[in-house]
Amino acid sequence: MAVAESCTGGLIGNLITNVAGSSTYYVGSVTAYAYEAKVRLLGVKWETLEKYGAVSEETVIEMARGVRMALASDIGISVSGIAGPGGGTPDKPVGLTWIGLSDPTTNKAWRNIWRGDRIAVKQQAAQAAMQLLADHLSELRR
Repeated sequence: MAVAESCTGGLIGNLITNVAGSSTYYVGSVTAYAYEAKVRLLGVKWETLEKYGAVSEETVIEMARGVRMALASDIGISVSGIAGPGGGTPDKPVGLTWIGLSDPTTNKAWRNIWRGDRIAVKQQAAQAAMQLLADHLSELRR
């Protein structure tokens, strides 16, 4: 698996590597905070960022697919959001995060609005990404 992080700033990669043996399934991650990094490193289209913004379903799907391709992994997970305390709008409030998942047959995204300060939003988003990955892997085993 591979991870593309924006608002979580590497927290998901940290959680993964806290588990002994993670090197058997974790390829690596890209922390792409700026638009330019999302485009250059993950293949997110400028048009997607301009039309939908970095915190959107469309962007996290492109991020997840992009990191999967860039690191030649089976599954890509991505997160982009507004951790706060500023940066929110009525349409995209502080605490909004999108989590994306891509594998060879699936591209999905989930929207969440977390409560709390910046650190709490980041932690909740990272934990949710891990849970969505675990749920997806459980579904594949059935």
